[in-house]
Amino acid sequence: MNPTKVTIAGVLGVITTLGLLYLMNSLVNTEFAPPDETKSVKIPDIRMSNTKIETRMDDAKPEKPQEPETPPDLPEPEFDAPDVSGDALNMSAPIAKADIDVGGNSLAFSEGEYLPIVKVPPEYPSTALSRGIEGFCTVVYTVTETGTTRDPQPIPDQCITKDGKPTTVFNRASVKAALKFKYKPKVVDGKPVEVPGVKNKFTYEMQK
Repeated sequence: MNPTKVTIAGVLGVITTLGLLYLMNSLVNTEFAPPDETKSVKIPDIRMSNTKIETRMDDAKPEKPQEPETPPDLPEPEFDAPDVSGDALNMSAPIAKADIDVGGNSLAFSEGEYLPIVKVPPEYPSTALSRGIEGFCTVVYTVTETGTTRDPQPIPDQCITKDGKPTTVFNRASVKAALKFKYKPKVVDGKPVEVPGVKNKFTYEMQK
């Protein structure tokens, strides 16, 4: 071991120790003065200047708008008067009607027999109307105990055009109309009964 280094280290250690002792002694003996509670901080007064607010009313009236100029008179349009003579109004109109029903072998109604109360005419089929087809269609159905109709069926050889050619163009409209019929039901021995085989002929024609 080098004796010189040992000596230097020992001297430095002694100096460091003495310095620490002196510093500790200085801190212990230092007197700290308590804060002075009697002193106060004065806050300056802030004052707002007296400001007077003046309100001014605008009494100026708006200018009167100028009146619009009157438009010039326009000439009345001229139209040709329509022809309302009798020849001009003679236009074709379709007619569809429900003829009297043909139930049984006699058209005479006796007491207790069924009687038609409501017979609604059929609508003219649009196909027949557009093609100018006229004709007839007979439908057979049953009058029920309550006076309604059921099971209407068109008779093929009795649904024809006006010139006698068979057609089905009137079948649907005729069946639909027959379902809307209302009857006074037939009464037998004081009780209403059904009447099958009742026929009704529908006529479709253009009014000339």
